[in-house]
Amino acid sequence: MSHPKAMIGLLALLASPAVPIAAPAAELLPDPAFTQSAPAGDWWHTSNITFDYRPGALCGVVEGGTAEPWDAIVGLNGIGLTRGEQYRLSVTASGSPDGPMRALVQKASEPWTPEAAIVRRLSADQQVLSEAFTAGETRDQAQLVFQLGGSDTAWRFCLHSASLLSGPDAAAEGAVSDASAIRVNQTAYFPDGPKRATMVHDGGSRLDWSLVSASGETVASGKSTPYGFDASSELVVQTIDFSDFTKPGDGYRLVAGGETSPPFSISADAYAALRSDALSYFYKVRSGIEILEDLAGAGYGRPAGHLGKSPNRGDTAVGCLDTRTARKIYGEAWSCGYRLDVAGGWYDAGDFGKYVVNGGIAPAQLLGVYERALNFGGGSSPALADSLLIIPEAGNGIPDILDEARWELDFLMSMTVPEGEPHAGMAHHKVHGTGWPSGPLLPHRDREARVLHRPSTAATLNLAAAAAQGARLFAQVDKAYADRLLASAIRAYQAAEAKPALFAPYTDGSHGGGDYQDDDVSDEFYWAASELYLTTGDAAWLNRAKASPHWSGRVFHPEGISWRAVAGLARIQLASVPSSLPERDLRETRASVTKAADAYLEVQQQEAFGFMYRPDNGFGWGSNQSLIQNMIVVATAYDITGDRRYLQAVRESMDYILGRNALGISYVTGYGTTYAQNQFSYMFAASTDPSFPPPPKGALAGGPNSGLADDYAISKLEGCAPQACYVDDSRSFSTNEIAINWNAPLAWIASFLADAR
Repeated sequence: MSHPKAMIGLLALLASPAVPIAAPAAELLPDPAFTQSAPAGDWWHTSNITFDYRPGALCGVVEGGTAEPWDAIVGLNGIGLTRGEQYRLSVTASGSPDGPMRALVQKASEPWTPEAAIVRRLSADQQVLSEAFTAGETRDQAQLVFQLGGSDTAWRFCLHSASLLSGPDAAAEGAVSDASAIRVNQTAYFPDGPKRATMVHDGGSRLDWSLVSASGETVASGKSTPYGFDASSELVVQTIDFSDFTKPGDGYRLVAGGETSPPFSISADAYAALRSDALSYFYKVRSGIEILEDLAGAGYGRPAGHLGKSPNRGDTAVGCLDTRTARKIYGEAWSCGYRLDVAGGWYDAGDFGKYVVNGGIAPAQLLGVYERALNFGGGSSPALADSLLIIPEAGNGIPDILDEARWELDFLMSMTVPEGEPHAGMAHHKVHGTGWPSGPLLPHRDREARVLHRPSTAATLNLAAAAAQGARLFAQVDKAYADRLLASAIRAYQAAEAKPALFAPYTDGSHGGGDYQDDDVSDEFYWAASELYLTTGDAAWLNRAKASPHWSGRVFHPEGISWRAVAGLARIQLASVPSSLPERDLRETRASVTKAADAYLEVQQQEAFGFMYRPDNGFGWGSNQSLIQNMIVVATAYDITGDRRYLQAVRESMDYILGRNALGISYVTGYGTTYAQNQFSYMFAASTDPSFPPPPKGALAGGPNSGLADDYAISKLEGCAPQACYVDDSRSFSTNEIAINWNAPLAWIASFLADAR
């Protein structure tokens, strides 16, 4: 669901908006910053917590061996709530070693009904967490509790601030409104890479800045550079360049103009963890298999979704749309007389749909992580290992990335129309329920009957391209499977040639799933032919690719590669994958990649926040993945030339994703001090129901979207600057969803950053 689509009956989730709006609000908690010599208010704790209060922090050591979150609690009683009133809970907390925290505003007696919840695994770095809510009941004696149980070992919990604001504008206050004016990469800079920050400051004079270590020592200093008005953020800013400082370490902060930045590291190793986390996202969104908590992590275990069990018949024997519905969508009474077993695959985004268009580019870019490591990783990249991920297939002798991609490739092949049927060999466009389910909801509880939608040329070519690439990479580890993939790819391409203009219309987005409409498939033909050539070396496939208008046409655009625009993906594959491509063709193909990379660098050099994304019409849907796709083009330019300008440009552009942006938020869950944590998802819905898990660490939020295509974003963000058209609230699916085709390029670029030197 990672694109504009009609949304019917979507859940109304409560979480935190992320655009600052100055507004008065009343504080309900005593001494929110813990400035007094003793705790103010009626704070209490269970007997298995040893309190350690000091001005500036309320801390406690939590004993190990607790099973449930509520087995260890710190709480504050005596909070009054009024039904219908708006509130915002904000806390700053840390844990050492890491420990689980659930902060709840709730009824102070059974059944302990929660009004708001923040669920987070704490680390040694202070995390600023915030959630807005509207009270469902009037309560004279509500309580704020921090449930800290569920750890086998003892750990230290520290609460550095706790605030509960009330009033009509409380929901507009939040973590971003309290963000430091100094926007930094909140995760890590490379010792030998660019290290820049952007500071919001109206003055035109240069500011003194200092880089301070975790111990408080000033280790570098200098003067900022005034930039002036930045159009994409509509802020007046200055930039700080501390690239000359190269000493690795954790807990660094920048200080300038009375502001202190969030902490960050200087490290060459920071992106290995992001690679693993971004890749681990895919196991958690698998369909048709039990997700084991021992593998996925605490809270993420669940029964298999959409098998042949009640309350729906699942995906094991799925029929087609009824003719009445098909006529409304396609203008014809299309249906089919067969059923397919299409269990497996990945859930597309926040919903439970499985779409072959998105299901093509996502595994292709996951396979790209492996293929890039194979060709440019020096033979030692962890991306090639059978021990990279914690998945059921680990240790089977096949690299984990290939195992994970196979889960989706199998699904893509299962969507093929059987021989002897109309459109045989083509791929059904998608499978999902006949209506939007109500959430939060785990997939095994989805009551909507599942149906296949009409095949499409776009879906069929996505199958052809992804299967062809998979055949190339599986050839050395599972020859029989590789042969099956290649046969499926060739069959799909031929079926698409026989039916080159069978499209999914926009009207296919109003019956329980998104449309993924694409009526220009010339780029898909180019991509599929290119992958088939790279796999087979057959000149017939090269001739098909050369016959495409995209062979020599412009394929790289400001908006980046996407499911709707895959010609750029084909071009970087032709430029980087070893093949028998004639020397002149290879030279021209690579020149087009470096030319595009140079254009992205020109954009970056003009940007106050150091990123390489400047579309003509504001920020688009999924702008974060669009930026990352541009970074992949530049990364490919580095791979094929060795020019370190490209490597350093990718490193700096990643700063935007991880916090150096107008909102001062990291768009990757679990990375940074302030990060996206309330993305739209039926099953990662802790911001609405604490019994559900939050979005997993390493999940990429869609990001600013000038289009504001959901009611919540429109109500909160109308008139926003392009960079500020984002709200970390699960009601805003158009700015804050998660999706397989967004996490795949995140995994690609994280792996590149982890390996490239």
